[in-house]
Amino acid sequence: MAKWRWEGFNIDGEKVSGIFDAKTEKDVRQQLRARRIRVKKISPPTFADLDLGEWFVEKGIVAPFGAKELCTFTKQFYVMVNAGVPILQTLEILSDQEKNLSLKKSLAIIRREVGEGRPLNEALRTQKGFSKLYCNLVKAGELGGILDEIMAKLVIHLDKQEKIKSQIKSAMTYPAIVVVISIGVIITMMVFVVPQFTGMLTESGQKIPAITQFVVDTSDFVSSYIIQIIVAFVAGATLFLQSIKTPVGKPIFDKIAMKVPVFGTIIIKGNLASFTRTLATLLTSGISLVDALEVSLETINNTVISTDIKKVRKAVMEGRTLVEPLSKIKYFPTMVASMVAVGEQTGEIDNMLVKVADVFEEEVSAAISTMTKMIEPLIIVILGGVVAVVLIAMYMPIFMAAGGVDS
Repeated sequence: MAKWRWEGFNIDGEKVSGIFDAKTEKDVRQQLRARRIRVKKISPPTFADLDLGEWFVEKGIVAPFGAKELCTFTKQFYVMVNAGVPILQTLEILSDQEKNLSLKKSLAIIRREVGEGRPLNEALRTQKGFSKLYCNLVKAGELGGILDEIMAKLVIHLDKQEKIKSQIKSAMTYPAIVVVISIGVIITMMVFVVPQFTGMLTESGQKIPAITQFVVDTSDFVSSYIIQIIVAFVAGATLFLQSIKTPVGKPIFDKIAMKVPVFGTIIIKGNLASFTRTLATLLTSGISLVDALEVSLETINNTVISTDIKKVRKAVMEGRTLVEPLSKIKYFPTMVASMVAVGEQTGEIDNMLVKVADVFEEEVSAAISTMTKMIEPLIIVILGGVVAVVLIAMYMPIFMAAGGVDS
């Protein structure tokens, strides 16, 4: 949006003027008509009036705000509302001080819509970045008059969710980085180290052992086609990453990933931790179990688990208890199913789900620690083995020649 200057006459015939933030002249005229102002002149925005930050956001140059920015905003919103600051004033203050351009623009629009009488939850729904879970909880807070309490729960939920996502991300990133570095070391040896020995072996004119010939041939191939190898690797990685995002490729990848030792445990427990914590947060806010299950599905990033939870929701809609369909899911721990059953019997299913989420999160942390401890020595052994083979292959002819001279 930009600043449009206008002049006109109010209902009493007095000359008035001002500035409106709007996208088009039509929007300015609509706002003026709503205020019962007869338009005399509307001046389009000059270059100096343009909000460059907002222009960058609209053109997609600036990335949308993420979970970290949303969590920070929610904390600040909670503190101010809890202190008794009116919602409209809170939005105005937070919008003015926000440094993230995408969030700043969203807050400005939300502030304007709330000022026009629209409920906060409806204004939030119009902006990307505010999930269905977030908007539903805000709606529950507005209807129950406990918006400050709901925002406090959202702060805790977002903190926990971001923590578990960060752990899973680090678990996936670390092995990838180590593997890439290892491949880089091996390629460097083949391109720069082995050729130095090859020249020496050629000059000696002696018979080359099979293992040495294999390493030399490999080095020649890598040196000759290094550009093609890099391009093929990048293209293959890009194709793979794109394929696992497709409706056909993602279910296949998700199913295989769940069966990988340790890594599969992290995926399963991580998704279940996010699901159970979201479900608990919704239930404690007064949202029905069926609706809470539907919203909680958004937190699951695995198609296999998502499909199973949809079956759980369908069973609950048919009148079954929550624990009955959950216990039929093979990868859902029996102990956790028992905890949910106790929660249903005592009427404290929400509190029990919080404890279940804590259990899953602890198990994810333990699995990540185990995987890290396994990967480090495994990669060291593999990389050390490759280096050892190369060194043996290069020095074997030298040792054989030395042995021949002595004899």
